[in-house]
Amino acid sequence: MSQVIAGTPLTGRVAVVTGASSGIGAATAERLAALGAKVAVAARRKDNLDGLVDRITAAGGTALALPLDVTDRDAVAAAAGQVADQLGRADLVVNNAGVQLISPIEDLKVDDWQRQIDLNVTGVMNVLAAFVPQLVAAAAAGGPADLITTSSIAATRILEKFSVYSGTKAYLSHFSRLARVELGRKMVRVSAIEPGMVDTELPDHVTDPDASKLMADLLRDIECLSPADVAETIAFIAAVPRHVNLSEITILPTAQAI
Repeated sequence: MSQVIAGTPLTGRVAVVTGASSGIGAATAERLAALGAKVAVAARRKDNLDGLVDRITAAGGTALALPLDVTDRDAVAAAAGQVADQLGRADLVVNNAGVQLISPIEDLKVDDWQRQIDLNVTGVMNVLAAFVPQLVAAAAAGGPADLITTSSIAATRILEKFSVYSGTKAYLSHFSRLARVELGRKMVRVSAIEPGMVDTELPDHVTDPDASKLMADLLRDIECLSPADVAETIAFIAAVPRHVNLSEITILPTAQAI
């Protein structure tokens, strides 16, 4: 497991991690808590969240479970109030919830298209709307404030049959560049992280045989990233001095060629 940060540099910070029921989100929540942050974890699978909170508290950390669907704007807004009331004002938001459904355009799997747009784009924007006021307030008070979004190398790579998924991730990467112009002036750091192949459950959602083979071959043939690798990168983004903004990071397995 990748760990390059020592001590508890995030002590006093309040983090929110979406998509925290497994994979990158769960690993990130555990790592941020280990580094001193209080962590609110959000996802739809309550049982997974409860287990995550138990692990964090057993290790001496502080965590709050927020069972919700980020596509529900009212639920996300209510969760933002809950975080402020129970943990304090959020100053570190990891916008990580997402889904990957791959298919040829001609298959016209419009329900899959919409699900990806709803979760990968609208869900991210709902979290943004709910927590940006807290981030701006945290920065105005003189502390660090981070909005970190999980994008993908699919945002920039040309991968056949990934059109809609890649489009949603391209939106996130470019939106982060644009949002940084406005929020950076207020000392809110905006970052996008673009991982390559990570060994998570995300590929399990893929039913297209070509895309499934591509991912399975990568997992078999090279040493892929672990969720902990991505979590450590996110933690590093948050731990650097307040005036430093690592705005866009691509993280790949060394041997991944595409």
